[in-house]
Amino acid sequence: MSAQQGIDPARWSVIPRTLCFILNGSDVLLMQRGLHKRAFPGRYNGIGGHVERDEDVYTSALREINEETGLTVHDLTLRGTMHIDAGQTTGILLFIFTATSDTRAVTDCDEGTLHWIALDKIHELPLVDDLPLILARLFGADRGAEPFFAHVRYDALDERVTRFADA
Repeated sequence: MSAQQGIDPARWSVIPRTLCFILNGSDVLLMQRGLHKRAFPGRYNGIGGHVERDEDVYTSALREINEETGLTVHDLTLRGTMHIDAGQTTGILLFIFTATSDTRAVTDCDEGTLHWIALDKIHELPLVDDLPLILARLFGADRGAEPFFAHVRYDALDERVTRFADA
């Protein structure tokens, strides 16, 4: 019964989203978001989007990957979560995955353009602001075997403040 779930519309709520980084060899697939996009136009990000009402986050990640790239992936693994407070009554709960593709043949989508990028060249791109932190947790020196957990908020100067549960 839904009433027993403790839903209180006056409390904090979040929108669930997925974000996936697909590997092929030593390259990762990133999307340069279209200039027409409201959020992060022209910036590079992973593949993902909103979790639909009738799906779980794993199914959502697979759907978004297929819709935005045409790829069929394997080894889809939850690698972290970020709870994002953007200063409004509704925030974002981001589920971050990695996956592997055996092919680089992608299909176009209207979200932006897809690019296979060498992991050691990603820092040269105009990335979505929190991507360097996420990529360090996934592929860099901060990489861990267990999923990471982070909280993101914005300070009085509108600067992003990220706190990792293990920090």
